[in-house]
Amino acid sequence: MKLSHILEALSLSFYKGNASTEYVSLEKENFSRIITELVKTYDLPLSLLFATDDREEKNTFGLHAIFSHDEDHQWLHVSTELSAEDPSYESLTKTVMVTHWYERYIHDMFGILPEGHPYLQPLVLHENFPTNIHPLRKDFLWNTVPEKMKVIPVMSHVEGEGVCEIPVGPIHAGIIEPGHFRFNVAGERVITIEGKLFYTHKGVEKLLEGKTITEAMPFIERVSGDMSASHSLAFCQAVEIIGNGAIPYSAKALRTLICELERITMHIHDLSNITGMGTGFTVMAANGFRIKERMMRLSEEIFGNRFWRGFIIPGGVTKVLSKKEKEKILEVVQEAVSEMISLVKMGLESHTLCERLEGTGVLTKSAAIAYGAVGLPARSSGIDRDTRKDHPYALYNDLEYRVIIQTDGDVNARFLSRFAELEESHKIIVECLKKLDGNEKVRVPLTVKNGEAVSAVESWRGELLNFVRITNGV
Repeated sequence: MKLSHILEALSLSFYKGNASTEYVSLEKENFSRIITELVKTYDLPLSLLFATDDREEKNTFGLHAIFSHDEDHQWLHVSTELSAEDPSYESLTKTVMVTHWYERYIHDMFGILPEGHPYLQPLVLHENFPTNIHPLRKDFLWNTVPEKMKVIPVMSHVEGEGVCEIPVGPIHAGIIEPGHFRFNVAGERVITIEGKLFYTHKGVEKLLEGKTITEAMPFIERVSGDMSASHSLAFCQAVEIIGNGAIPYSAKALRTLICELERITMHIHDLSNITGMGTGFTVMAANGFRIKERMMRLSEEIFGNRFWRGFIIPGGVTKVLSKKEKEKILEVVQEAVSEMISLVKMGLESHTLCERLEGTGVLTKSAAIAYGAVGLPARSSGIDRDTRKDHPYALYNDLEYRVIIQTDGDVNARFLSRFAELEESHKIIVECLKKLDGNEKVRVPLTVKNGEAVSAVESWRGELLNFVRITNGV
């Protein structure tokens, strides 16, 4: 069903903000009901729920939901206004499970109350934070150091014969992210997992306030160290929508190229980490991380850093690739993918490895939908969604590639999906390089005034959506 027909069926007035986004403004009393109908009746995926502090202009807080309409390649931006004196609304978590963490985050950061939320515990601001701290309000200074409250965290408990409680923490300093975890298990069966994350929350939204676009870029590139190119592209595309920038074809090809290089690098890392560090099949870790290192050195050689940073900028990319650089990319990628294929095939001949992957960590399709899974985990549970095809950007409309779908939803399905995506990314990189002749125009000047836009990229982790609002015209 077309997006315009859905909105007409709900008797909603809407207007087109740009070519890819429809806007709907609702009264507070109707917001939760309409959001629920869009999800439950019309099966629209809710991609983002967030808030804005608009008190200076309107004496209100804004509450915003972004939906994806894959069939029309469009976004739907639904918003409402909450009074500054009583920033509250009917909780969505009771009817739309995916909003669970979003609502807790909004409550922590803005002090907006989702009335009736079934588990409104702190998400980012743990027990040691004062209760009146809301860091994303405009009057909260970025360098504020709040008083430490020294409160002992309360974790859930499960009782019964044979049940063991395993604490991990108080703050387990993992490479992925520090966290405090509590497992309740009966033998190998995990009954509950409770986790507290965000101990290294960067506060990027607050740090970006008042920055120019140029000043914002280093922060954007460092939101996530393994998705620098993807974050840069999502942000730059939003800026270009606001500035009506027509990006050169060759720049689109180069942007696609670097994002696929990033995807290959991190898929190699994850394949190695799953088998080597997760199952003890260490030959995969030893060789996989060696191969990943070659990819990171490729980034260092061509772009001056190991994390694919500094290449994608508003208006295009920073440089044309030389013939030697393109040959180097082809050589390293070909060798890396070929070696990983051999390694994975060897691993799949190990019954011990396969038994640890198959049937482990099953994410059913219904659970994946309920919790809003995106990217490869969603596709490995049978959900056919990929931002590259559902909301085409860069050069993806002009390329042939497969979207890998698995249905088992276990670790093995996700493992095999990463493996298959390696070859697809290799094909995309080869095609992108064929479309470059070395004399391309790769950047256009941008004049960006005030405005806002939505942009999304399919990072190696999945859908990466940016909402960008510019108020100081650059």
